[in-house]
Amino acid sequence: MSKKVMVAMSGGVDSSVAALLLLEQGYEVTGATLRLFSNEEAGLKGKRTCCSLADVEDARGVAARLGIEHYVFNFGREFRRDVVARFAQGYRRGETPNPCIDCNRYIKFGRLLERARLMGMDKIATGHYARVERDPESGRWLLKKARDATKDQTYVLYAMTQEELAHTLFPLGGLRKTEVRALAAAHGFGNARKPDSEDICFVPDGDYAGFLERTLGIRAEPGNFIDRTGRVLGRHRGLIHYTVGQRKGLRLSFPRPKYVVRKDARANTVQLGDNEELYSGEFVAQKVNLIACERLTGPKKVGVKIRYSQSEAPATLFPEEGGRVRVRFDRPQRAVTPGQAAVFYDGEVVFGGGTIAGE
Repeated sequence: MSKKVMVAMSGGVDSSVAALLLLEQGYEVTGATLRLFSNEEAGLKGKRTCCSLADVEDARGVAARLGIEHYVFNFGREFRRDVVARFAQGYRRGETPNPCIDCNRYIKFGRLLERARLMGMDKIATGHYARVERDPESGRWLLKKARDATKDQTYVLYAMTQEELAHTLFPLGGLRKTEVRALAAAHGFGNARKPDSEDICFVPDGDYAGFLERTLGIRAEPGNFIDRTGRVLGRHRGLIHYTVGQRKGLRLSFPRPKYVVRKDARANTVQLGDNEELYSGEFVAQKVNLIACERLTGPKKVGVKIRYSQSEAPATLFPEEGGRVRVRFDRPQRAVTPGQAAVFYDGEVVFGGGTIAGE
């Protein structure tokens, strides 16, 4: 087994403790911080973002304290192409994309692993709360939930391949966040109490529409709000300002609450409806990645998460042509949103996942 590992050090407490634990386990550890996007590019001068110069300094300080080498890799061009551009394309299609998943797919477990292996290392590691184990029967690498269910991050890792899982370590998979912070404090890490990053790193103020308009030059074309019969209810400010399930910010008045039920990019319409109209009994997942098996050959009972913070809902998977999967819930679920990830769980194992397709 190779003992050389490159740890993706974001400057936060999780990746710092991941590096510490690997050193204690006898690994030869090297730290790497990824420069992906700057405040100036996002038009947010003076605001704190992920991958900022301050984060680089925090990571460098921890690396120095641990006595390990530390590198900074500029993957900005790849990040703009594989993450930011896909984010923009998704909104153009009327979807609500999840760029964190693309960042993991193309940058953290793609480009970083490639760079680490070029530098003579066999494995990479991150501070994600998840576990990797090999199934002795099938020989496949499995992605499993973290022991701390409140911090489990497998939802954003479902796109990992067998090759990536075989060469990735998640040292925090068996720990609670309180234990991680305690370890950081005990070893004198300056970031022991650093708050977690919760927003999309290149849109830290949460104004996605503003980012698309200000930074990427995407114009929000006004159009019609309609109901399910096609009756015009008013004018919207552009599809990029809305997501399925949204109630606030419609700037219209109704006798009872109305929600965004559907967006149609071709017609440039936003359909509004009552809460009951948000429930769906099934959907199709595309760009599916299966982890626990090579292919789906028949119906499979699983638990399905259609957003990061949601609990799993019982459902059955059915294979369709082109590698797509039909997901049929035992009970209809609210606000199934095209562009978001649907992740399939078989107990504590991530069976796989995909992207919720539009109609």
